[in-house]
Amino acid sequence: MTQSQSESGADAPPIHGKRERLRFTDFRFRRATDGRCSAEVELEWIEGHKVRGTASGQSSATVDLRVAAEAGLRAIESFSDGGLAFELIGVKSIRVFDANVVIVSIANRHDGPQKLLGSCLVEDDPVRGAVIAVLNATNRVLGNFIATR
Repeated sequence: MTQSQSESGADAPPIHGKRERLRFTDFRFRRATDGRCSAEVELEWIEGHKVRGTASGQSSATVDLRVAAEAGLRAIESFSDGGLAFELIGVKSIRVFDANVVIVSIANRHDGPQKLLGSCLVEDDPVRGAVIAVLNATNRVLGNFIATR
């Protein structure tokens, strides 16, 4: 699986323009005829300040979730300009209490070995749910990072 990230151009905004969270603004997922898939996640901190993360791999039900989650992590890392580093340990879609849930396990590589867990209740789009699960898992770490900017 290969990943790439776009340039963030992350400059600290004026204090009055700060947000406590990144906003999930766009998600694109494509399956090609050659059996590969790609995902692109876009996040926004302040109006007009957007970062993107991308990932790709061989398409399958499991890999599609992983590619989407990786793209979310790359977008967060792009936003942090190297201040945060994550490793996706695993992602899984499970059926619980008559509902589908996507769960991710993530290692925070920047501040020592810290494991993060996130989930998202999904109805129609488990691939998009993998990105939301990543945002839920990294929410506290990302919030602390933003508070110190």
